[in-house]
Amino acid sequence: MSDLSHPRPLLADENKSEHVRAEIAGFHAAIVTEIRAAVEGDALVVVGMAQNPFVKKTRAALDKANIRFTYLEYGSYFNNWRERLAIKLWSGWPTFPQVFVRGELIGGNEELQKALADGSLASKLDQQ
Repeated sequence: MSDLSHPRPLLADENKSEHVRAEIAGFHAAIVTEIRAAVEGDALVVVGMAQNPFVKKTRAALDKANIRFTYLEYGSYFNNWRERLAIKLWSGWPTFPQVFVRGELIGGNEELQKALADGSLASKLDQQ
């Protein structure tokens, strides 16, 4: 059983060469900066990709609930995989969509659906 109070361990910076640290820091940095700005500025942000059925379900559920959100889309199954990899490296979440509420990553479609059903999404959105 894992201890959920601690995040997944990452390779420490001191165990990465200077070159590797620079490559990681610059890997599609403009996209990461764009997403960070949206997450810091908007109440609800969905980061997704075209053709992904779970992204479509997330957007449809939010539309049905009349909840406004910012949607950022990066490619499809056929392109932009490197950009999406940069997003995954930044957030630590392995799939799309990635749903952020008031700056907090709550997960993907499954977690959003649960948050809609149990009222926790509305509670988080009501917080100022």
